[in-house]
Amino acid sequence: MSRQRSMKVIENSEYVTIGELVRLSNVRYSTLKYYTEEGMLPFEQAEENLTRRYKREQSISQIQKIKALRQEGKSISEIKAALKIDFF
Repeated sequence: MSRQRSMKVIENSEYVTIGELVRLSNVRYSTLKYYTEEGMLPFEQAEENLTRRYKREQSISQIQKIKALRQEGKSISEIKAALKIDFF
């Protein structure tokens, strides 16, 4: 089992793991995994060990957008539609 990186290292990294995103965003692992599986949270696949890597700044911004839309009472399908508009 690998050691956790410090928050200082995580906050300065271009890419983070889903576990590190949990620490940065205070959103549950299962929620972030769901967002990833639904295509709401983009990631890159590291070939050497098949680890999903998330761009830290982009992912935090995306999570904040999702949280704001959820607070407005939007459904998952409405959030997905709103996020697709942001991608273009």
